[in-house]
Amino acid sequence: MSGLARRWHVTVVGERGVPGKCETFSGVRRGHLIDLRRVVKVYESAAGRFTALKNVDLQVDEGEFVAVIGKSGSGKSTLINMITGIDRPTSGEVIVAGTPVHTLGEGAMAVWRGKALGIIFQFFQLLPTLTLIENVMLPMDFAGLYTPRQRWERAMHLLDQVGLAEHAYKVPAAVSGGEQQRAAIARALANDPPILVADEPTGNLDSQTARSVFRLFEDLMRQGKTILMVTHDSDLAQAVSRTIVLADGQIIEEYLARVFPALTESQLVEITRQLEPIRYLPGAIIIRRGQIPDRFYLITRGKVEILIQRDEGREFVVTTMSRGQFFGEIELLRGGQAIATVRAAVDAGVEVAALERKEFEALVSQSEAVRQAIERVAEERAAVHMAASGRAPEGGEPRRD
Repeated sequence: MSGLARRWHVTVVGERGVPGKCETFSGVRRGHLIDLRRVVKVYESAAGRFTALKNVDLQVDEGEFVAVIGKSGSGKSTLINMITGIDRPTSGEVIVAGTPVHTLGEGAMAVWRGKALGIIFQFFQLLPTLTLIENVMLPMDFAGLYTPRQRWERAMHLLDQVGLAEHAYKVPAAVSGGEQQRAAIARALANDPPILVADEPTGNLDSQTARSVFRLFEDLMRQGKTILMVTHDSDLAQAVSRTIVLADGQIIEEYLARVFPALTESQLVEITRQLEPIRYLPGAIIIRRGQIPDRFYLITRGKVEILIQRDEGREFVVTTMSRGQFFGEIELLRGGQAIATVRAAVDAGVEVAALERKEFEALVSQSEAVRQAIERVAEERAAVHMAASGRAPEGGEPRRD
């Protein structure tokens, strides 16, 4: 789910192929593994009040690999501290793995954290006088899990999984930085937590070792782990399943930031507030040919199909669009009726972030670079649509109702 999923109400539109039928669900989706609800964090000091998180809503589902990025002071560490229970919100709710973390006392918090989370630090935090296998066994001992023999067997299995079985009886100083980070990952997995939280896990590693550690995270995600990773590495951030962008204590819609890099952070924050998340069921019509569109759409999950009508009246799928792409801009810029039908993919549906016409017009008026970028795309698409409308597209298929 994209950054937009943090909102409380998602409109769900259409049964298959039926436009306009909608239902609003409170709470977006039930059963999120990580669910932050209107979280505010204010720090008080002699210098005054500082608001580190401003009404943040965030949902992460099981099996997602999510990167958290942002400039220094944007609120990344505070967000992670809310999720791990290291700090508590001034207001709002933090629900992780079904537990309202913000309500736990210190004793209950330690027990919960030991079972629900595996935490990986930039500087490894391995105990220097213990061997790697002893470091990995330590969380099991604290949590009272397994027999001594089972702890040893599990620790060896985890070290083998990260490629360190032959170094099990070495102390941390006897292995490389990359190997220490792999040992720290094995330790984080000791109690088989559903969630791994990694704070700059590759920040102290060279690029080759960082890629190796990242591949290990990808393997863990495929095994069903949910991973939340703070990083400054833009290449790694783009390789995960979802990116959370923080600016001034607020979440920015990630695809908005990618599509319109010319926008300032303050502009992105303001526009993100105006976006409405909508989920269209498979086959639901989003824009029908001949209508006058009144919204700009940004795809955050799933796909849409673009259909053009030929002279004989049949509609053909000429292309598909997926997350990070946008549509609806042609008519908003040029006026008039839609020359193509846009529907949610018939096999999966789609989730979009919609911007009303008034807000879209304000967006393009604020930034000439954004206007030019959108107009360039609009011109290319309009040419393709007009060319396709007079003949069957190569490889096109008739519309399926």
